[in-house]
Amino acid sequence: MSALLEVRGLVKEYALGGGLFGRGRKLRAVAGVDLDVARGECLALVGESGCGKTTLARCALRLEEPTAGRVRFAGRDLLALGRRDLRRWRRHFQMVFQDPYASLNPRLTVGRAVAEPLVVHDLGGRAERRRRVAELLELVGLPADAAGRYPHELSGGQRQRVGIARALAAGPELLVADEPVSALDVSVRAQIVNLLADLQRRFELALVFIAHDLPLVEHVADRVAVMYLGRIVELAPVRSLFTRPQHPYTVGLLAAVPRAEAGRRDERPAPLAGELPDPASPPAGCPFHPRCPIARPRCREERPPLEEVEADSAVACFHPGELEQFPS
Repeated sequence: MSALLEVRGLVKEYALGGGLFGRGRKLRAVAGVDLDVARGECLALVGESGCGKTTLARCALRLEEPTAGRVRFAGRDLLALGRRDLRRWRRHFQMVFQDPYASLNPRLTVGRAVAEPLVVHDLGGRAERRRRVAELLELVGLPADAAGRYPHELSGGQRQRVGIARALAAGPELLVADEPVSALDVSVRAQIVNLLADLQRRFELALVFIAHDLPLVEHVADRVAVMYLGRIVELAPVRSLFTRPQHPYTVGLLAAVPRAEAGRRDERPAPLAGELPDPASPPAGCPFHPRCPIARPRCREERPPLEEVEADSAVACFHPGELEQFPS
């Protein structure tokens, strides 16, 4: 599959202000990420809160301006586009936001909210837009009369379906779903994830699925990129990552997932210890070494690059795959 979205050396820094002699510190939320998203694939971005997943996605779509790096979409340099050209290109990549209530204008009916991208991109006449809104509502499992309701009249799951319908309105090639179920009741999370997976296959969308719920990721993703402190530390097909994780951080994330088997002795390594370091003062060497049970002197002094360890898999670790040899 050819790459639809190409990210190279992406950096996003935020000035923290203050400091001695007016020299403020900088927080590097994304620290030089390389990433491709192929046409028609689902790539999951996972990691603890604060690791840079959402910032990476927002910078890749130019919802925020990156500090450095390159972003190409369908061969076009997105960072070189002016405001007018960028607005035209936005119909090709859309985002489903985490909070389905905050992302909807409470003063707009559902029908007007879903039709808004069609108006912005001047797609179709008034009657055609009404037909398109009806089709989209049906597509995401909402009744036709939902078009006349307001967001506060809907449940959280229904509001997220509206957000998905709106994101699909202009016919995008890439959909970014930013923790789309984390604000929803457990009872409806699987429904929304299944809906996204069905739509992705039906329209052959490229889908970037940002999440921290690993069982959901295992269900929906083709590949998984694991982020830690603004960097990708492991990138692998979903089956390889869940059965043969290479990075100690990935092993720790998977160890934290509850197992359903009653009475089975858990021989996996212990879940992650410690807290995510301050992104404004990252550790020297490997960023994970203060929490890593197999860290060695080299890990404290050098930062491991993201390197291929087998076909379609890469890891940023000097000792990939070794943690599984250690007892919990």
